Amino acid sequence: MSLVDISGVSLSLFLTGVVFILLVFGLLSFGILRMFQLRFKAGWFSFAGAVLSGVAFAIVLNTWFV
Repeated sequence: MSLVDISGVSLSLFLTGVVFILLVFGLLSFGILRMFQLRFKAGWFSFAGAVLSGVAFAIVLNTWFV
């Protein structure tokens, strides 16, 4: 194993990634929680929000950082 050089990652790219990762996985976990609570409609909305956030993340990455 070797060390990975992350000095080429800008602060804005890092913060964008952190925000979207927290948003996507937060919505996924919230959707799973709602499904266990038998609130299926709210769970599906959370899953849809996670998918839309993932698509928005891909668009932001493609627009600003590529």
